[in-house]
Amino acid sequence: MSENPKKLFLLDAYALIYRAYFAFVNNPRVTSKGLDTSAIFGFVTTMLEVLEKQSPTHIGVVYDTPKPTFRHVEYEAYKANRDETPEAIKISIPYISRVLEAFNIPFIGVDGYEADDVIGTMAKQAEKEGFEVFMMTPDKDYGQLVSENIKMYRPGRSGNPPEIWGEEQVKEKFGLSRVDQVIDYLGMMGDAVDNIPGFPGVGPKTATKLLAQYDTLENMLEHADEIKGKLGEKIRDNREQGILSKWLARIALDVPVDFDAKALEKGEPDGEKIKDIFAELEFRTLLKRVVGVEGEKPKPAPVSANTNGQTDLFSAAVSETTESEDVFTGYTTLDKYDHFYQLINHPMERKMLLRNLLKQKSVCFDTETTSLDITQVDLVGIAFSYEAGKAYYVNVPEGEEKAIVEEFRPFFEHEGIEKIGQNLKYDITIIKNYGVAVKGPLFDTMLAHYLIQPDMRHNMDVLAETYLNYQPLSIETLIGKKGKNQGSMRDADADKVKEYAGEDADITLQLKQVFEEKLDVGETRKIFREIEVPLARVLSDMEREGIRLNVESMKKLSSDLETLIETLDGEIKVLSGEDFNISSPKQLGEVLFGKMKLVEKPKKTKSGQFATSEDILVELAKEHEIAQKILDYRQMVKLKSTYVDALPLMVSPTTNRIHTSFNQAVAATGRLSSNNPNLQNIPIRNEKGKEVRKAFVARDENHLLLAADYSQIELRLIAELSQDKSMMEAFVKGEDIHAATAAKVFGVKLEEVTREQRGNAKTVNFGIIYGVSAFGLSQQTTLSRSESSEIIKSYFQTYPGIRDYIENQKIKAREDGFVETMLGRRRYLKDINSRNAVVRGHAERNAVNAPIQGSAADIIKLAMIKIHDELNQHNFETKMILQVHDELVFDAPKSEVEKVKPIIKEAMESAVKTQVPLIVDFGQGENWLQAH
Repeated sequence: MSENPKKLFLLDAYALIYRAYFAFVNNPRVTSKGLDTSAIFGFVTTMLEVLEKQSPTHIGVVYDTPKPTFRHVEYEAYKANRDETPEAIKISIPYISRVLEAFNIPFIGVDGYEADDVIGTMAKQAEKEGFEVFMMTPDKDYGQLVSENIKMYRPGRSGNPPEIWGEEQVKEKFGLSRVDQVIDYLGMMGDAVDNIPGFPGVGPKTATKLLAQYDTLENMLEHADEIKGKLGEKIRDNREQGILSKWLARIALDVPVDFDAKALEKGEPDGEKIKDIFAELEFRTLLKRVVGVEGEKPKPAPVSANTNGQTDLFSAAVSETTESEDVFTGYTTLDKYDHFYQLINHPMERKMLLRNLLKQKSVCFDTETTSLDITQVDLVGIAFSYEAGKAYYVNVPEGEEKAIVEEFRPFFEHEGIEKIGQNLKYDITIIKNYGVAVKGPLFDTMLAHYLIQPDMRHNMDVLAETYLNYQPLSIETLIGKKGKNQGSMRDADADKVKEYAGEDADITLQLKQVFEEKLDVGETRKIFREIEVPLARVLSDMEREGIRLNVESMKKLSSDLETLIETLDGEIKVLSGEDFNISSPKQLGEVLFGKMKLVEKPKKTKSGQFATSEDILVELAKEHEIAQKILDYRQMVKLKSTYVDALPLMVSPTTNRIHTSFNQAVAATGRLSSNNPNLQNIPIRNEKGKEVRKAFVARDENHLLLAADYSQIELRLIAELSQDKSMMEAFVKGEDIHAATAAKVFGVKLEEVTREQRGNAKTVNFGIIYGVSAFGLSQQTTLSRSESSEIIKSYFQTYPGIRDYIENQKIKAREDGFVETMLGRRRYLKDINSRNAVVRGHAERNAVNAPIQGSAADIIKLAMIKIHDELNQHNFETKMILQVHDELVFDAPKSEVEKVKPIIKEAMESAVKTQVPLIVDFGQGENWLQAH
């Protein structure tokens, strides 16, 4: 980036911290102790990018002190309109200060001045000493400081690279002839955020035009009489206000601060301090990235096994250690942990182990396999642990898998022994592949933590580090890094696998002990025992069953799409008169906006190229045929690559079926998700998309696919939760809820409701749950903003119970810090009392819709458990194979379809007791499209 050997970076702390905070506002990072680390993480990541990629020789971070500045003293209203700093940002500052101390980077603030004043003063001083200076900030106001050797470094976002603004870039961005005109430009326009008044009626275009004509704000005022109309009148009437605004916008260059090159020289980071602060903030990936090694002073493990050199299977003594202090001194790792893991190879050893397993009340087990694909996987070994610090690894040689699993059938099928594991769904599936069912109570540490802290990650490494200060072995130490050259667990040394697998079982056992107590909050344990744990068995069977795909029809569809894509490609090139790569956003933008000039002033991305996103093309498509063709082209290309060509490759050669994986611990609302492949996102809205659904077919000609779908369950639940009499009555009477809403809101008879009125009412009905605004409603319908505002007002007058429910949910969330589903599943809302309106608004919307979405998720999960049990008890051959939001799909023999329908219907409609009836609709056919 720069050839100058003296390169100084000055970072605008608060500008970068705010930017980081809002980047995570919809998906904040929260530690296990509830600390919002979004702003800290974003700032540190940005700082590391600079340190690693730009290699500054000197660096400093500058912050605004809480004291009033000289601008506040002269102009009391300066920045008076700003929202109070969000709590998460206030909390982050001490942590960021500690991070900077660990990196030996100065944290500079000067009372009475803002960060941009301090940066400006230091930048000018450094320039005189031969430095090339980069002011790192997203704030455009810094443009006034740019010179030959002082540049702005604007961090990238949304995947775009950083931007460096020199003099030419500043002049181009602002439309000015000189850099120093930026101050005049800002003074003329004012700044609503900083409460700088400017001249009324002067925006960016007018400011640029005036400066092109008059050069400076002062010169413009001297010629104000020449400016005609209302603009001239406003400028003349606000002369003093304009002069004040320019003074407020000017960055001071006389701050009492000395540029000390020695103090700002980039020093060596303090590894120990970095370990301490990153561990406290739970920045595990960043810790590895920066330090690369683990702490030298590990905490003692929760429990230590004293083997006294013994190798006897069951006589190792276990001694408890004292509870560890709260000061982090590094992770314990296996090589520093006093443990006893034994390799079990001989039949007599297995027999002795089984005898001891059968004496236990709880045992943790963990399978080691050759793959994660449940249809093409072999068992390599099983680890067991029932005392912290001790584990036994049963090595399973190739060809002996079924026989060894059979030996342990008495343990796995023992109804009185609790089985513990991390993501037990996988392990019980592997055992079932060998004809043995895992019975008795289950305790899944992943699911327990999902209920305790739904917004955190739940993999074992994270949990071990967070709750036990223990860092487990990486599987890469056994089989190498991910990729085509990664080995198989089957080829790894059994003694090494023993350590890895034994550790997994041992640590999972200890996590169970930690989470056991934490489940006793509200209805959490009940949700765990009655919904999530039983559902794991159901999902295991569904995943093993899979669904058949008509591969031949997909091949034909792929060919048809190829032809269609080629046709669209040709049509687009004819319309544009250019031969170019339509899939290249850069080339596409140049054609649409550079050559064809479809709009006068096209939007650009952060990197400076023309923006060609879907929303822009949708707007253009109203007037330009080429835009619609491009949208069609993109849709067909995505359909072909993501589904039509990809899905056949995912058909198991063992079963000739597709086996998706259902995720219980992803969505904080409680909803299930699906991956490898994602079968909850199969397209349905266009004809070619429907062909993909059509390719999912029944087992054979003697079976049908049967789909059972909750009708408008979320609307029924908002009626139930709000107890709004009008909406409840409409559902009880079996009325079309959207038509009924339209009749009430528009004041017409039910039979007179038009299609457009029903459509608008439907948008409001669903939008209300997600806090739709008048503007949002106007964007989604044919209504104007004022009409939308009136409809929302009329809606709440029609359904006052819903309005009260929304307000009461916000109050409850503010008081309790969480909301609950009908069954007691909690969603914690840490930002519900934030003073920042944007952040608080997001939490308030979650307060309203989380109980609705979560209740719907709980209800269908309960129904799935009941249906699964009923089908098994009555020995039906019908199999539940998919769950897609509010829909269940079954592969059923034709002879059973009418027999199982009542069972499915009853289970779904009576999953919970409600006043508003839950209604289930059925569809059936040879393929999923017909059934849906």
